Amino acid sequence: MAGFWSHNSSRDRPGTPLGRASSEDNRPAADEHTQLLPNRVDSTPYLSPDDPAVSPYNLWTVRLVRWVTVTLACVSFAWWVLMVVAVFITPPGLHVRGSPFFAFCYSTVAFLTLMVSLLFFSVPSKLARMLSIVNALVLLVDAIIILVVPGLRHAEIWVGIASVIWAALMAGWFVAADRTVQWGKAEEEERLTGRPESRRTMVEWVEVMLSTIALGVMALVVVLMTCTLTLRALDTSLVAPGEKYWVDGDRYKIHLYCYGNKTDAVGLKATTVLLEGGEDPVERGLWQLAENAVHNGSIARFCFADRPGMAWSDTAPSPFSASIASDALSEALARAGEEGPWVLASAGIGSLYSRVFSSRHGDEVKGILMIDPLHEDLLPRVGAPGRGFLLWIRGAISPCGIDRILGAILRGRRPVDRVWGRSSYQSGTTIFAKLQESLVADSLTKRDVISSRAIQDKDTRLVVISSGQKIRKDREWEDKQRDLSHLTMNLEDWDVVDDAPHRVWDTVSGREIIERRLRKMVIPK
Repeated sequence: MAGFWSHNSSRDRPGTPLGRASSEDNRPAADEHTQLLPNRVDSTPYLSPDDPAVSPYNLWTVRLVRWVTVTLACVSFAWWVLMVVAVFITPPGLHVRGSPFFAFCYSTVAFLTLMVSLLFFSVPSKLARMLSIVNALVLLVDAIIILVVPGLRHAEIWVGIASVIWAALMAGWFVAADRTVQWGKAEEEERLTGRPESRRTMVEWVEVMLSTIALGVMALVVVLMTCTLTLRALDTSLVAPGEKYWVDGDRYKIHLYCYGNKTDAVGLKATTVLLEGGEDPVERGLWQLAENAVHNGSIARFCFADRPGMAWSDTAPSPFSASIASDALSEALARAGEEGPWVLASAGIGSLYSRVFSSRHGDEVKGILMIDPLHEDLLPRVGAPGRGFLLWIRGAISPCGIDRILGAILRGRRPVDRVWGRSSYQSGTTIFAKLQESLVADSLTKRDVISSRAIQDKDTRLVVISSGQKIRKDREWEDKQRDLSHLTMNLEDWDVVDDAPHRVWDTVSGREIIERRLRKMVIPK
């Protein structure tokens, strides 16, 4: 009866539906595991956050941004290819008078920025945006430095300026694209799942880490490039001792310096010693030797021109052979109003350039003095593929300028050291000049030198001064020095300085012999 009356009382209670009463009676008692709210996924049309349908690509704005990024990446890649090609063969209108490796590095930064954006497009990251903002700001500072400093503006011209501005714009585009994806992702998650998701999967965290590392490395590279650019700006304050003259259709400038009197003590036209540096600029030793010779009365006058890319001279378009170098020197001398008679004094690989010059100015050249000269048969050493590849690698990383930055901070290197001194080999222009030299050493330059030997006036006075150290270490070098002593039929002296290295003038005995031979050669026979 109790069960009967209990059932009736529940059913007859006012306001209590029959079905609900039955359901409540059959439901288990509540405990700590009982859900207070119904399951949202089961009770609503929302999707799981892990559902592939939850994607920012659902929005046409995000898809448009991605296609624009792809287009910009294609344009950046095409420009990057042009910068690579310009190192080896300069396309018309793309010649950079300074180091072409700066434009190459800026185009690389632009292309890699867009590649990072595309690879991790669907995983936006606030840290990545912050790093890209830093890159954009620093690159804009680089552009301002180049535009403000006349020397840098002359060296980089429109190619370098366009490259750095493009890199800055691509860094800014990365920020805009990433922010757009972040907005689209939040919009789609809220629409399809009910709320924006803050969690990430393991794969997404790995992608965020990789993009952050890539952008962090690029930020470090860009900062180092800015430091190197600052050093280059400081180096432009170093005034050249001579004048710079446009050559090759006003495409680049050659630095030419002359010192001494054009006439001798009796008023006759003096013979001018024309210096040609070897592996280093003339300013590293030969300049000082020649000035001392003028002060000592051994010679009356001397001139020298920095080969393109060395010291104060601009870089030349690629390819650049010995005959092109000789033409540039001849044009610079003509524009400066300098005329012979000449005595050509050259060292190392510079002797090849002097020989080509001599073959083209036979009547004006009265003598040739070669200091431990390089023979044309040894040019394969200069043009070895391994050496060329290492020069290209050095050039590609030269805009970072780690060695120059550390040298300036820790070793007190000054502009004079970086322009023509002991640190000049670290300069991007010098590396590029040596790369140009290597690329055509065993082809165009060798052909030019072999031709010049056949054309050379056999009555020209000749002096050869060789390094004793090199001869003792390299038997082939000795044989080639002997062969060069027969370059003309008028050999006056062949000296072997026993204790001298390849840079013979670094020793007292070497300097004395060089000055003595110059004094003898400038006296007309």
